Amino acid sequence: MHVTLLGTAAGGGFPQWNCWCPTCRVAREDPERAGPRSQSSIAFSADGVRWFLGNASPDVREQIAQLPHAEVTGVRHVPVEGIVLTDAELDHTLGVTLLREGRRLQIVATPAVIHTIAEDSRVLPVTEAFATVKVVEVDLGNAVSLDYRDGSASGLTIEMKAVRGDPPRFARREEVGHTVAAFIRDTRTGKECAFVPGCGGLGPKLLARLDQAELLLFDGTFWTDDELARLDISDRLALSMGHVPISGAEGSLAALSQLKCRHKVYTHINNTNPMLIEGSEERAAVEAAGMIVGMDGMRFEI
Repeated sequence: MHVTLLGTAAGGGFPQWNCWCPTCRVAREDPERAGPRSQSSIAFSADGVRWFLGNASPDVREQIAQLPHAEVTGVRHVPVEGIVLTDAELDHTLGVTLLREGRRLQIVATPAVIHTIAEDSRVLPVTEAFATVKVVEVDLGNAVSLDYRDGSASGLTIEMKAVRGDPPRFARREEVGHTVAAFIRDTRTGKECAFVPGCGGLGPKLLARLDQAELLLFDGTFWTDDELARLDISDRLALSMGHVPISGAEGSLAALSQLKCRHKVYTHINNTNPMLIEGSEERAAVEAAGMIVGMDGMRFEI
């Protein structure tokens, strides 16, 4: 299985267009120390030319242009076979509408996420005004085959587990499965990628499941719980926003560093997170724990 990090920043990208926090200042003034990042998304493929997306960010047009593809013989080519959604947040779903020229799209998500993009954000009906959209609802805990747009099997399966998190602000109700960890398995090798861009807590059952993955892509949004408050940006804490902070005894770094996964990578990194800066104490702590700060364009083969 081929996995590419298309974007590794949280909503707004990095540097964020309206932000002049210390980290964004470094990104503007010394970009070699803090490289720019687009909004969080991945692409994965069984053959390296036909791709599924893990979330569809507002930067999707530029992101998918970087993907390898087969030789194009006609006047239209759609490299995206389907879009797996881990939640219904705008920075993970607005890209769906931008792919409407694909004419035939496939969305794979839990019923809770489908309900939200259908009834609250209306991303689904807006897209359906331009394209035929096949919706594949995935019940929690059930692995289902990921099929190509022509109906043939890709050799990959997807399983979703609910994780702690906040539903989108615009969601009119809270349903189980509004935020999930997605486990992508290659049925030929048995190897698995765990994609968890949003997660508000790490319990023993989830950690045990993550430990089975060859590649773990995990929520790196905030370094500390009070990161935004310290910068006088917001009084909301990371945990209240559905993101377990990285640092501290109860943080994700302490827990994930104990896992046996071959590759452990932070993605969905907020623009305020100091680990974005090369040579920072925070970056050094992550690397010393055997983890990677994700960067756009990183590729893995498992």
